[in-house]
Amino acid sequence: MILRKEPDGTMIMINQTDHSRLVGQMAAHWGNENFEAVKPFGSIVRAASYHDYGWLRYETWPAFDDKTGTTPDFRSVPGTPRQLEGYAWVPDWLVNDDPYASLIIKMHRTGLWRERYKSIQHPVQSSRTQGAEIDNFIAKAEAEQERERKAFDVEELWTNFRLFEVWDLLGLYFCCADPCDDYFEPVPVRYGGDRQEGLRMTVTAVTPRKVRFDPFPFDKKGLTIQLNYKRLPKQTFADADEFRAAYFKAETEMMNFELV
Repeated sequence: MILRKEPDGTMIMINQTDHSRLVGQMAAHWGNENFEAVKPFGSIVRAASYHDYGWLRYETWPAFDDKTGTTPDFRSVPGTPRQLEGYAWVPDWLVNDDPYASLIIKMHRTGLWRERYKSIQHPVQSSRTQGAEIDNFIAKAEAEQERERKAFDVEELWTNFRLFEVWDLLGLYFCCADPCDDYFEPVPVRYGGDRQEGLRMTVTAVTPRKVRFDPFPFDKKGLTIQLNYKRLPKQTFADADEFRAAYFKAETEMMNFELV
């Protein structure tokens, strides 16, 4: 869950699966005269749209922290064996009919524990502390990924990974707070370059729901993207039952963002 505590005392909750679908919308519209179109389109957009569905089971019964009186933000959810099962489930679900999408999701998952494999200079990627169980998960997954990469154009794959990390960070940019002025670097503009090649892409908040990109990377000017969320009536709760009742009763609302 992505949590946003609002000034009016309410709390916005965004499911990781909804963040994932937002990322997929941006991936689907990526490419114009200045940015090479995504390839292979179907596999990459599919991976972007569903990469965080490893959280789907968790979202049916989100955790509650008695000490804080609320549910933990996604960065604070422990990597339990059950959660690691969820992370592994999504690429396994895709692998039979789309091994490319599956591999990109696997690389993204382990990359989150590896500073996104140094693919992003800004926003700065901090390293994450993890226990032996997660270290074992990473080691096994990375060995598997190395074998699977042999079936594909490796340089194309790494360009798609770098693009994927930009999209994921853009998804967090829109999910974690109202838009602000920032930049992303390096952003690949074509296939075939080296793994550090790319430009700085700035984002400027025109309004809380309108963001200017420079350079503009999408195929449609004035592109609208949508994000589902729930608004809970307060930020802390007496116990898990009260929190989950509020969570399940909350209406699903939608934010629309215009990208110019």
